Amino acid sequence: MPTNLQPEEVPRRHNKNSMHELKLRRILENNARLKEDLSRPRIPVSQASLGLIRYCQDTRDPILPSVWGEPKRGEDPYAPPETGCGCTIM
Repeated sequence: MPTNLQPEEVPRRHNKNSMHELKLRRILENNARLKEDLSRPRIPVSQASLGLIRYCQDTRDPILPSVWGEPKRGEDPYAPPETGCGCTIM
C-alpha cells in the first residue's frame, strides 16, 4: 500500500539516519585526507633552509647585479637583442 507522504510528513527517523550517514562520510573523507597528508615525505625546516640558502648562493641571477656583478653580454636573458629588434618579416 503506497503512501503519499509530503516532505514535511517524512518520518524523522529517516532524516536522522541520513544526517548520521552524511556526518560519517565527512569524517571518513577527512580521515582519508589526513592519512594522505601524513604519508607525504617531510624534512626538517633547518634542512630545507640550508638547501634554499645553498641554491641561492650557487645560482647566478642576472637581476641582482649588486650581488653577482654585471652579467656578460651573452649571459643576460633580459638584455635587448644585439641586432635590431629581433623581428622577422615574412
